[in-house]
Amino acid sequence: MQDTCFSPAQTLRCPGGRVLDLRQPRVMGILNLTPDSFYEGSRVASETDLLRRAETMLTAGAAVLDLGSYSSRPGAEDISIDEEKRRLLPAIEAVRREFPEAFLSVDTFRSGVAVEAVAAGADLLNDISGGTLDADMLPTAGRLGVPYILMHLRGTPQTMTRHTDYQEDLLLELIRYFRDKLAALRSHGVTDVVLDPGFGFAKTPAQSHELLRRLPELNLLNLPLLAGLSRKSMVYKPLGLQPEAALAGTIALNTLALRGGARLLRVHDVAEAVQTIQLVSNTFPPTSSPISP
Repeated sequence: MQDTCFSPAQTLRCPGGRVLDLRQPRVMGILNLTPDSFYEGSRVASETDLLRRAETMLTAGAAVLDLGSYSSRPGAEDISIDEEKRRLLPAIEAVRREFPEAFLSVDTFRSGVAVEAVAAGADLLNDISGGTLDADMLPTAGRLGVPYILMHLRGTPQTMTRHTDYQEDLLLELIRYFRDKLAALRSHGVTDVVLDPGFGFAKTPAQSHELLRRLPELNLLNLPLLAGLSRKSMVYKPLGLQPEAALAGTIALNTLALRGGARLLRVHDVAEAVQTIQLVSNTFPPTSSPISP
């Protein structure tokens, strides 16, 4: 596998010569521009609401703001590319105008949206499909020259719940998937990559908990790991709750993700995630190794 893995890189080179430093864990705040996000409390109602939420997240310590206008919850509506752009592009422009120094990520799997989002001010591409839903996404990432968040997914948001049957070991499949996708990205000149194992995407809650428990095994790929656990079904379903009541559970699982090597926590609740990172870092200083597989 050595010839298809990148060198260790905990910093991401973004447009304008800016560098996102992930040598210490950081927080990515979620800004949902969709009317049907699974967590109602995260839905943005207006530009004023958007800018207020962005300011709150940045003040609380978010390193990145992740803007998305295509709902990827299970069974979500498949909206047109024009509708995705209509929701997304003015929001990116507004946040970039108000917070010029902020790192902005665009949550999209469509290359056409990615191109216009970066032109509007986005710094990173967050692709839930790893290029599987748009054959031009990986070449586009190379042409744009921005960091790329590579997630594992089977099927689509509309069908992924039917693709949870893994014939082989779950982590082995993920490692092979990432190996092949990283080779493809490298062929297009993309070297700044974050890996997202895709908790809840084509994975049952039990499989997602197994993945979290075995997260350190992905560290052999020598790339930063993103953990997107915030208020997901793997948090609230085992507790018999709903997303609105899943903050405490999210904090608990984020703690485990940090101990497993996560460098970026994608969350709805930024202040609590920043505090979690601070306490974990105080308890386990940087010289300590993540939990061994």
